[in-house]
Amino acid sequence: MLAVTHSIALTGLNGSTVRVEVDVASGLPGWEIVGLPDTAVREAKDRVRAAIRNAGYEFPLKRITVNLAPADVRKEGTWFDLPMAVGILAATEQVPVPDERCAFLGELSLDGSVRSVNGTLAAAVVAARNGIETLVVPFENAAEAALAGNMSVYPVSRL
Repeated sequence: MLAVTHSIALTGLNGSTVRVEVDVASGLPGWEIVGLPDTAVREAKDRVRAAIRNAGYEFPLKRITVNLAPADVRKEGTWFDLPMAVGILAATEQVPVPDERCAFLGELSLDGSVRSVNGTLAAAVVAARNGIETLVVPFENAAEAALAGNMSVYPVSRL
């Protein structure tokens, strides 16, 4: 099953929306992240796996491929944790597939809580400029994200 969520990639104060495409398929269990991820994004595998389990969801013992598109834009930081986790949960039909005008930012703790991230205001401005209508962010970053205006901001504290 395929599910798509969205996030933001920043380069300085500029950025673009990122399609977080998650495919969960039969086969040997494994997980690949493609699309020019940095080390923090690649390390998300362990954070996301533990957060999903510890938040009370089932982590699939299947072949997971996450594509961060566009592939030619470098993806940096830990805020891709939340959109990847939501994508896995949507692909395995544990949660509904999010609307395409919704984006997610947030680092996951191993217990399933959502940690604050840096650069939320810049990401929110980029999101608003690119047609994102809803932004899901860590609770601590909600006021900062709301400064971008022109979108609904939903703060979350747990996956």
